Amino acid sequence: MKNILFVCSRNKWRSLTAETIYKNSQQINAKSAGTELNARIKINSKLILWADLILVMESKHREKLLLNFPEETKNKEIIVLEIPDVYKFMDQELIEEIKLAAEPYF
Repeated sequence: MKNILFVCSRNKWRSLTAETIYKNSQQINAKSAGTELNARIKINSKLILWADLILVMESKHREKLLLNFPEETKNKEIIVLEIPDVYKFMDQELIEEIKLAAEPYF
C-alpha cells in the first residue's frame, strides 16, 4: 500500500477531510498535516519521510515544504491539488473535489 500525506495550512478542514475519507482505504495509508505553526498536526521530517507521495492543497504548501525540508523533500513527489481554502471539514463539495483531484495519483 502507498503512504499518502495530505497537507494544507492548519490541518483542520482540507487535509483532515482527505485523511478522514481515506483512513479505511484498502489501497492507501493516509495521514495529514498542516504547514502553519497553529496546525492541528504540524508537518515534520518524520511524516515527509513516511510518505510515498505528498498531496498539497495549494502551491504555497509545496513551497513551504521545499523551503523548510529541503533534504527530506529532495526525492519526494509533491503534487498540488489546487483546492482553495473555502470549505469546512467534511463539506460534501470538498469531498468531491479531493476525490477528483487526488485519486488519479493512487
